[in-house]
Amino acid sequence: MITLAVRLKNLAFLIIAVLVLSFLGIRYADLGRFAGVADHYTVTVHLPRTGGLFTHSDVTYRGVSVGRVGPIGLTGDGVSAELRIKKSAPRIPADTEAVVASLSAVGEQYIDLRPASDGGPYLADGARIEQADTQVPAPVTDVLTSMNDLTNSVPLDSLRTVVDEFGLAFEGRGDDLQALLDNGSAFVQAADRNLPATTRLIQDGETVLRTQAEEGEAIRDFATGAEELARELKSSDADLRRLITVTPDAATQVSGVLRDLDPSLGVVLANLLTTSEVAVTRQRGTEELLVKYPAAVAAGATAVDGGKVNFGMAVTFFKPLPCTTGYSGTRYRNGLDLGTAPPLNTGAACTAPASSGKNVRGSGNAPKGGPVPAPAKPGSLPSGSAASSGTPAALPGALALPGQRGDAPAGLTGLLGPDAGSGR
Repeated sequence: MITLAVRLKNLAFLIIAVLVLSFLGIRYADLGRFAGVADHYTVTVHLPRTGGLFTHSDVTYRGVSVGRVGPIGLTGDGVSAELRIKKSAPRIPADTEAVVASLSAVGEQYIDLRPASDGGPYLADGARIEQADTQVPAPVTDVLTSMNDLTNSVPLDSLRTVVDEFGLAFEGRGDDLQALLDNGSAFVQAADRNLPATTRLIQDGETVLRTQAEEGEAIRDFATGAEELARELKSSDADLRRLITVTPDAATQVSGVLRDLDPSLGVVLANLLTTSEVAVTRQRGTEELLVKYPAAVAAGATAVDGGKVNFGMAVTFFKPLPCTTGYSGTRYRNGLDLGTAPPLNTGAACTAPASSGKNVRGSGNAPKGGPVPAPAKPGSLPSGSAASSGTPAALPGALALPGQRGDAPAGLTGLLGPDAGSGR
């Protein structure tokens, strides 16, 4: 007779068995979807081909398993795979890429979800990942075919030659190769110690390369100019050889000129300092003179032809109009008046601006320079220069060199060396 205790034990065992089987069915056999208690949501991914993917393959998100691959079916342009992602998994951004990858060398495939951003929207039940956002590995047949084509493209005779040459190169070099391999660890350690410097060098190299890329056009122009220069030098080879030949004679003549000018050349150069400062203050006027004077001389040369003077007649004097502004204080006097002339109006001058379009003349419109400097004196600095406090003023240029020793050269020719006076 079955006692009450036995009945209770059987009932407890039955309840536990039902709970365990239900858990296993829902957790591992995915039977909960038939009862409406599925623990996952479904995402459909469209692929050009399976790439070795199969049902129950692993689905990972950034390398962490988040689900399994469900049924795989054909479509008009490829295949579609149902991804069953656990609801307990982290939210996966909808902007993601589905990559079919190999889990091991034997070819076990899985699908990895790689998001392009961390923000939403996120994948939900019924979402789709289009074929443009997927990657599948190349078929093994294509890889094997490409490897076969590569091996067939290598000439056997050339390959034998390469192998023979390698054999000759390494024959009897076992000790050297062993030393090279042994020292390889020391090289790696040294490289590891200098990793920050190497990283900094690479970063600086990027800056240099970027600068070269930005200056690519200038570098090409420089190379073109260098090529043209080299071409001109090549075409002028005879002239360059002749120049090199006559240079020693020219140097001898220069030495003679310096010897003839010694010691007056230094004094002349020092005296030219004052002249140069005066010329600087009159630079604009001198420039205007050098611009206008050749034109005036050229125009004057056309007036003389074969000992005869050519004259022309200007039909008008009013292109441009004469300047009358500033002459109102001058009293008009008839040319036939022979009486005492009034005092000369020394203040008369054209006061019209140069932009008036009239024939503005007079010294007031000449280019102005700075004030005339004081004449230079022996031992003084050029105008505008100042010696530091406590330091005596020095002469400009070579005249400010330290005093000569007893054995120093006494003239300009002595600066050319001991052989300058030998005429060689």
